[in-house]
Amino acid sequence: MYDHPDSAYGAPAPGPAVSLDAAREVLRRTFGHADFRGLQAGVIGELLAGRSALAVLPTGGGKSLCYQIPALVRPGLGLVVSPLIALMADQVAGLQQAGVAAERLDSNTLPGERAEIWRRIDAGVLDLLYLSPEGLMQPSMLERLSRLPLSLVAVDEAHCVSQWGHDFRPEYRMLGRLAEVFPHAPRLAVTATADARTRDDIRAELRLSGAAEFVDSFARHELALNAERKKGKGHDRVIELVTERPNRAGVVYAGSRDSTEKLAEKLIAEGIPALAYHAGLDKAVRARRLEEFLEADEAVMVATIAFGMGVDKPDVRFVIHADPPAAIEAYWQEIGRAGRDRQPAEGITLYSSADLAWAVRRIEAQSAPDEVKAVQLRKLRQFYAMLEGVTCRAAAVRRYFGEEGVERCGVCDICVSPPTGVDATQAAQKALSAAHRMGGRFGRGRLVDHLLGKTKDVTPAEAQMSTFGIGKEFSPQGWRDLIDTLVFEGLLREDPNDGRPLIGLGDGEGVRQVYRGERLVSVRQQAAAADSPGRSGAGKTARKRQALTVPLEDQALFEALRSWRREEAALQHVPPYVIFHDATLAEIAAARPATAAALAKAGGVGQGKLDRYGEAVLKVVRDN
Repeated sequence: MYDHPDSAYGAPAPGPAVSLDAAREVLRRTFGHADFRGLQAGVIGELLAGRSALAVLPTGGGKSLCYQIPALVRPGLGLVVSPLIALMADQVAGLQQAGVAAERLDSNTLPGERAEIWRRIDAGVLDLLYLSPEGLMQPSMLERLSRLPLSLVAVDEAHCVSQWGHDFRPEYRMLGRLAEVFPHAPRLAVTATADARTRDDIRAELRLSGAAEFVDSFARHELALNAERKKGKGHDRVIELVTERPNRAGVVYAGSRDSTEKLAEKLIAEGIPALAYHAGLDKAVRARRLEEFLEADEAVMVATIAFGMGVDKPDVRFVIHADPPAAIEAYWQEIGRAGRDRQPAEGITLYSSADLAWAVRRIEAQSAPDEVKAVQLRKLRQFYAMLEGVTCRAAAVRRYFGEEGVERCGVCDICVSPPTGVDATQAAQKALSAAHRMGGRFGRGRLVDHLLGKTKDVTPAEAQMSTFGIGKEFSPQGWRDLIDTLVFEGLLREDPNDGRPLIGLGDGEGVRQVYRGERLVSVRQQAAAADSPGRSGAGKTARKRQALTVPLEDQALFEALRSWRREEAALQHVPPYVIFHDATLAEIAAARPATAAALAKAGGVGQGKLDRYGEAVLKVVRDN
């Protein structure tokens, strides 16, 4: 029955199209914001007119409002498809704080709670229902929803539908049927990261060929990007970076479960309130640690990518990649979890050629089609080219996503401490020639010794090679840096060899171009950061930008408001930020409102929160 192409579930929502002015009133009254920003108005206008759309809006750009507000304004129930229980729970908690009738149905919903939610749905008093793709596409769920008028269907994190995306989830492919199942409900696909090819795939898979497309700027002016090549034990550098940023909320991404546990233990030993999070932990433990992190003003979550899209904590001040991701999309999504409150934050990535080699092996070991692997390898190379590059990092990311007319950000490590590109083409020719003559049978240490002429117990055959001892112009570290660059550019390839990597030639045509002088190779000569010699910019300049700017005369009231918020959040067992963001508390501290009407003028104070918290907030203001 449900597979018949002419089946049409989901009754049309009655009534004429609603004006954007009505949506603005909901924005002001419910969410406490004076007007839409960016492309929100355009996206919302399409849905209010009953038309579908695809929206790519940056993290912190207000994607959720693009479907939440139309669901509140248009008659009927709004369905939201979301990939993670944690993400659904976070959004529902925030909506309920604002006085919105929102619920979620997932595997954690108890039978009694489920029955009560359906009672409210059947009574027409629920505005938004969050479901996983698997939950929505169950025949029994579709049959029950088919009897209801729907205001819209929103597919959140829509990049999950694309095999070209960084977070492909096969179950998202089922959602293409929504065009048949709910033909009268406008559909919105939203994501924060999708290049042109991924957007084309989203359109095709979700059957949005005729829908309007909105792609906002990927600029995150509050976010300072930094990257460093790993030196020695990379995790030691992570400990340094975190301890240099005390009393702040942060996220550290590590590549393995074991690494998360060990890093968290080291941070705890340094007095940092750290938590480990990975898929190998018991489900209840993960849930408890997530809740603890979200409710804390100061905590560091050390996690694998299992800690992902459910993170909506606005006051994360830094994200550190102890081990890098494999594509710019994943990088931007993960780094973007810092500074969601639009206050200054940092994204710091540590990387090495060994990380690149590991990522290449992982891609090549997949069972995916060769075409998909080729695209993933290309994306991997583009990401490492950005990390190694000498141009503004934020500008490089924005150009990757197709933006034009991009200017330097002025706050990344490249902008703050510009590196000098040194022509190393001749040295690269020597290194490539040496690797060729050594036949890919040795590691980088032996290759460096060969170039310097310092190989121990050298054989007569090797000593007679034309490349033996021709590299005196570089130090051992200089040659290792150049070899890293050649690996990043695909000119050398590292064979894992069961943990004892061997260096051999990579892209044949690229190597020939270097030999002929048609392709130049440059290495970065990094200017020393003011407070951290040899590091690549994650120093004083970036850290000075971190704290929310609260004037000295407002500090006491601001901290009193935060203390009240912390106590209130603990009573309700919700994250503090779903009550009020720090930016809202700072605005209240500056304005010192004496009446409810004056308090309502602060950004983020909607009518629901004014009714719920107004008297308590005004009392804190009076008492301080």
